[in-house]
Amino acid sequence: MNDQKIVFFDTLKIIFRFKYWPQHQSRYTDVQKSYILDLATIIKFEPHFHIFLKKKKKARKGHPSMNLELPNAEIGKVVTRFPPEPSGYLHIGHAKAAMLNQHFAQEYKGKMILRFDDTNPAKEKEEFEESIKEDLTLLDIHADQITYTSDSFEKLYQYAIKLINKGLAYVDDTDVNTMRAERMDGIESKNRNLSVEENLRRFQEMYEGTEFGLSCCMRAKIDMKNPNKALRDPVLYRCNILPHHRTGSKWKIYPTYDFACPIVDSIEGVTHALRTNEYRDRNAQYEWIIEALELRKVIVWDFSRMNFVYTLLSKRKLQWFVDQGLVGGWDDPRFPTVRGIIRRGMTVKALKQYILTQGASKNTVMLEWDKLWASNKAVIDPICPRHTSILKSNIVKANISDGPEVPYAKDNMPKHKKNPDVGTKKTWFASTIFIEQNDAKTFGIDEEITLMDWGNVIVKSIHKSDSDPEIVIGLDLQLHLEGDFKKTKKITWLADTEEVLEIVLADYDYLINKRKLEENDEVKDYVTEKTEFLTNAIADFNVKQLKKGDIIQFERRGYYILDDDISTVSIPRFNHIPDGKASSMASKAAGGSSDKAAGGSSGKKKEKKKEKKKEKK
Repeated sequence: MNDQKIVFFDTLKIIFRFKYWPQHQSRYTDVQKSYILDLATIIKFEPHFHIFLKKKKKARKGHPSMNLELPNAEIGKVVTRFPPEPSGYLHIGHAKAAMLNQHFAQEYKGKMILRFDDTNPAKEKEEFEESIKEDLTLLDIHADQITYTSDSFEKLYQYAIKLINKGLAYVDDTDVNTMRAERMDGIESKNRNLSVEENLRRFQEMYEGTEFGLSCCMRAKIDMKNPNKALRDPVLYRCNILPHHRTGSKWKIYPTYDFACPIVDSIEGVTHALRTNEYRDRNAQYEWIIEALELRKVIVWDFSRMNFVYTLLSKRKLQWFVDQGLVGGWDDPRFPTVRGIIRRGMTVKALKQYILTQGASKNTVMLEWDKLWASNKAVIDPICPRHTSILKSNIVKANISDGPEVPYAKDNMPKHKKNPDVGTKKTWFASTIFIEQNDAKTFGIDEEITLMDWGNVIVKSIHKSDSDPEIVIGLDLQLHLEGDFKKTKKITWLADTEEVLEIVLADYDYLINKRKLEENDEVKDYVTEKTEFLTNAIADFNVKQLKKGDIIQFERRGYYILDDDISTVSIPRFNHIPDGKASSMASKAAGGSSDKAAGGSSGKKKEKKKEKKKEKK
């Protein structure tokens, strides 16, 4: 920080003490007091004043601070960039990077560049590019400028030639395995000391895509003995004869990300390159390229990557699941992609809140999913409508002796008892109703229970299956609407009418059964055997009015999101939304419940308490 800024912030401290701590005022004369008040009036319009204010705020416990100052940042001059490779869909880690870049650009009244790092035609598709744009829009992230690394291919090519001419790069035809071993052991390549002329000739063969050229790569000439292996003559250019989705067959050589990124950052005016600290060892390489090519310097500022338990964020590994047919695509609810978790029921509001509360910390930690889904529950619970579903497996038909002779409906039943703005729904009443098997099993003769949204009934008789006495096949009930409901079991039910809809309830397990895969672990060795759980059920006919993506709560079961266009399917699917509780976050393969699609509508309160005690232990 320069001397002017030091004086400026010292002045701010004096003003703050004077205005907000009266005990300091006695230190100053009347003339000094007047001067300080005049300064306060002037300075409050200074941009740095607002930065100072935010720095003074302390983060709440459990909420990392986003009020960090970028080094050497000037209001109105900060330029950040988010450079995704269009080789897959955005995942939650990308979302954090994009949000942080936008946050700091806005914080300093600068701009953010969305740059597609399209340097590998073997992996990239226009489909991925469009999906990234759509996902960023969905996350309310809007770039001030969109660029492509491919727009700079000619400049990058010329910079590569400049490195060769300076004796700082060479063209190597060493095979991949030998090169990898030599880099690990710090052994120089046999081609490291070729003449500039020979390197230029070889690089031309790479450019033309000749047979020899295709066997070569261009490497930086840095330091093969450096403890930081990223500086052991890294590869800067490779050959690839596949057509590029933007430039066609014009190029047969492509820069690596490590070569292109610092150059394009510099020439595009980026002031601060924010990136995850997995690149920390390569920061020295980034700076070497800038200095070797005598380019404008860019400040590299890293932050921690978001790593979640039982979760893969590597696009290569996620692609493997897609290729193996283990998921339905990049938007599968089991995927940590932006589309996948939104299809699972995550709201954009909750996702943004969670990422921003994670802050720009540099500490690498393995995160649990519970806080993210708990944040989501806090967003959806006050506004999502309540509906009823009953599992079809061994469904129990109950006769109410003094129930209505003819089924009738009430049109003004609230969809959310605590929020009338959610609206009303139609509820049918009849003398024959459906009750879930798990509830019916808990009833005793002459027990009084409460039918939610109706009233109390008394159980007069219970009919059991001849083949399995544990299974209830029928109930006889008697209305007792004046009964006290304070100590009764609260039961969901549906009238036996045509006003019900068959549905499927879906829940999912983690794709891998190990909390964290180590570097040498093979993904295929840790694939969870079963990750999708489907349960047939019926629901009240009001759900017919829902649209794809609508979030509801099936009472006593949990939160769900409609996964289908209900007008085009006969049996729509509802995906279960985790609520952040331990029972909903546990790996089923690692011993958690595998019956989550059905939710928890059992009336066995004692068993639930035992489960909670186990979770705490």
